[in-house]
Amino acid sequence: MWRELENYTSEFLSLEINKVVNFEEFNRIAIVHHSSAIEGSTLTLEETTLLISEGITANGKSMNEHNMVNDHYKALLFCIAEAEKKTAVTPGLLKHINGIVNTNTGQIRNTVLGVCDDTKGDFRLGNVTAGTTYFVNYDKVVGLVNELCNKIQTKLSVISSIQEIYELAFDSHFYLVSIHPWFDGNGRTSRLLMNYIQAHHHQPLSIVFTEDKAAYIKSLTDSRAANDVNLFRKFMCDQQVKYLRQEIEKYKKRNIGLTIIL
Repeated sequence: MWRELENYTSEFLSLEINKVVNFEEFNRIAIVHHSSAIEGSTLTLEETTLLISEGITANGKSMNEHNMVNDHYKALLFCIAEAEKKTAVTPGLLKHINGIVNTNTGQIRNTVLGVCDDTKGDFRLGNVTAGTTYFVNYDKVVGLVNELCNKIQTKLSVISSIQEIYELAFDSHFYLVSIHPWFDGNGRTSRLLMNYIQAHHHQPLSIVFTEDKAAYIKSLTDSRAANDVNLFRKFMCDQQVKYLRQEIEKYKKRNIGLTIIL
């Protein structure tokens, strides 16, 4: 699977698609659209584009959905900027990202263990489930996030091959969402961490396609059940190949079928 991903990544970079005018903005909007849709947003790609590019809201869609998309976009821009500066991956960075994700949709939660402010990226003070999954006890979160950040940071500056970069990005995504450190925004923040690592090494950013949401969740569940991150790696490799192949094919067809009739 890695050979196919490496081949498509190399072709994508050699064609310099990422340098096409407005491609970066389009790519970022696509990432935000799909990631937000996985979390419940019903905005279409066109509506997401109009919202981010021109500030035009979609008729019949809730303000919460619009806020989710806008906040996600700001968080992605923040991640890309921090990656360019080679900012260290720390619990503080992850909390900052999650806080941006929850800026206009988060809550201040009064729990028996204290107050949690989603907009500040506060770690959860309580146990949570999603579907049939019970996540680690709240009192394990700080230690596990610290351990994850230390391991990411140790590898971040020494990896160089395409496979190593994507392995670290996909694994970080998997482990962060599996720790589930927050009451809300875990999926979006975990996918943004993945994008941060890819941007840190100037690789194409990954998208989890909305239409593959069920397979995405299954890959996470199956990987946890089998204690085998390779199952999730395989899913994410397929997603990235799908995305790169799609963009390469569109780029190569850009001049086909153009006939000027005056």
